Amino acid sequence: MQSKDFFHTAYLALGSNLGDKEANLRRALELVQQRGVEVVKTSSFICTEPYGVTDQPQFLNGVCEVRTSLEPLELLQTLLEIEQEMGRVRLRHWGERNIDLDLLLYEDVVMDTPELILPHPDMQNRDFVLLPLAEIAPEIIHPTLQKTISELVISLSAHSR
Repeated sequence: MQSKDFFHTAYLALGSNLGDKEANLRRALELVQQRGVEVVKTSSFICTEPYGVTDQPQFLNGVCEVRTSLEPLELLQTLLEIEQEMGRVRLRHWGERNIDLDLLLYEDVVMDTPELILPHPDMQNRDFVLLPLAEIAPEIIHPTLQKTISELVISLSAHSR
C-alpha cells in the first residue's frame, strides 16, 4: 500500500436516467471503490431535468469526493471501464444512459487533451453538478475560474433569473 502522501483528491459526477437510477448510482460507487479509489464523501442524490437533449426521462445526479493514487487519465479510464461494465450504451450525445461518470476536478490540475479536459468543461453552467458539489465541497476553488463552488452556484442562480 502506498503512503497517503501519494493520494490525490478528485471529484466525480454521477448520473442516471434509465432503470433503477439510485441503484445504478450506488453500484457505480461500489465499483469505484472495488478498483481501489476511496470514496470519501458523497452528496445527496437530486432529481434533475435533462440537460441538452430534453426528450428523455429525468436524471438522478450526485457528486462524490475520492482519493486515488491514479493519475487523471488513469482515473478517467477507470470510470469508462465502470460505465462499460454497467452496460452503458451511447446512442446519442447527451442522451439517455443508465450510468454517467464524469471527472470534474482533480486537485488543481488544468489540462486539455483529446481524452480529457480538466476541470470538466461547462460544469459551472450545470446546476446538477454544482449543487451536489457545493453540498460536499463548497469552498474548493475552480482552478481556472478562481471562484469557490459556492460562488459559482450563486453566479449560476443569478444568470438563471
